[in-house]
Amino acid sequence: MRIATAQYQSNMNQSLQLNQERLSKLTQQMASGKRIQVPSDDPVDSVRLSRLQREEASITQYRDNIGAIKIRLSKNEGYLGSMVNDIAAGRDQIVWALDGGNTPDDLKAMINPLEALRDSLLFSANTVDQEGRYVFAGTRTSTAPMAYNASAAPGARYSFAGNTNEQRVVVGNGLTQVANENVLGMEQLLNRLDATIDTLKGANLDVNNPATRTVLTANLTGFDDALNLVTGKIAVLGGKQNILDTLDANHANVSLSNQMALTDIGQLDMGVAATELNGYSTALQATYKAYSRIGSLSLFSAL
Repeated sequence: MRIATAQYQSNMNQSLQLNQERLSKLTQQMASGKRIQVPSDDPVDSVRLSRLQREEASITQYRDNIGAIKIRLSKNEGYLGSMVNDIAAGRDQIVWALDGGNTPDDLKAMINPLEALRDSLLFSANTVDQEGRYVFAGTRTSTAPMAYNASAAPGARYSFAGNTNEQRVVVGNGLTQVANENVLGMEQLLNRLDATIDTLKGANLDVNNPATRTVLTANLTGFDDALNLVTGKIAVLGGKQNILDTLDANHANVSLSNQMALTDIGQLDMGVAATELNGYSTALQATYKAYSRIGSLSLFSAL
């Protein structure tokens, strides 16, 4: 049986090309460590890898959101804790002021501490973060939550200028968490404290005067209400952080499972690949030698 020279050369070139392509593909796989270079290498597993990668990207975003929210909640808890300290100190001052044995001079000596306390509470309520946004204004982060009207009468100068709208952040599939906070109600304490300070500045001050005691008692109630308000918010923030910790741990477990699946499906078996590479290299070398040997033969060489 005779084979035309053109046919023989075509077959040999095709064989060399196939071996070379397979060698090149194995080299790329071994260099990247990935079994699937293009979807056509394994359409089914390629789809599985795509789904796992998409889920892993979502989990990464969820965990990033959780981390950012936890930092914000932790800072808010710290700010509110500072308010609790001021409120507790102010309550002690008012309890002391209600002592019927205080002289007018004793009461007037409380003015400066109470003014400092009022200013400290106002500053804490209007806390600004590192980006210049008001922390306790709800979603109106560009507006100071505690507004002050100097022309109003003492006891009515402070008002809440923020809102109670919630800023929800996605922390899981179908799960959101409130990331912002507000201090609605703090204006009542500031107004009562302001009224107390104005009363203590008045002439003919007498702690046993019913009008004076009414103002001081209202202020004491204001401190109690504010303390319940702020400590309640701190408790809620602590609960949120615990939930986020648990959710983040769940995401971490799912992410670990995804990473293992991605490795099992997409990772190249180096032992098998090395064996195949050696086999194709040997076949390629043999093909070159055969091509070279057969190409040097001639019908006349047998005569």
